Amino acid sequence: MMSTPFHLAFPVSSLIDTRQFYEDLLGCTVGRTSERWIDFNFYGHQITAHLKPEEVLKAQTNEVDGDQVPVRHFGAILDMETWEKLAQRLENANIDFIIEPHVRFKGEVGEQATMFFLDPSGNALEFKAFQNQSQIFASE
Repeated sequence: MMSTPFHLAFPVSSLIDTRQFYEDLLGCTVGRTSERWIDFNFYGHQITAHLKPEEVLKAQTNEVDGDQVPVRHFGAILDMETWEKLAQRLENANIDFIIEPHVRFKGEVGEQATMFFLDPSGNALEFKAFQNQSQIFASE
């Protein structure tokens, strides 16, 4: 199956803090910008941060494999080496993880490395990686 980039727009409370976080910490390049929004290249996908503080909300959680996962979240599936480097960069930057980098579903279908943290506006992000990419959509 051919993969195509997705687009996601999300609210933020500060474009300055958002740009610093996504560009400097996560390594996203910046595309078009205005006084009210910024486009980022988010691992090959287009995300747009819109200045809309009144829409920034705290995500509710749901239990998944013993962790309280923010229900409203987005992120990227990376290869394992890139995931490990990002986890190390975030740990070195003293990011407060919602869920620390670890492997979920060990020995089961869908085994994956995962981590959750918040951007400066409180948007929850998940980054994950699979040793075996064929497990991404596996059901059994």
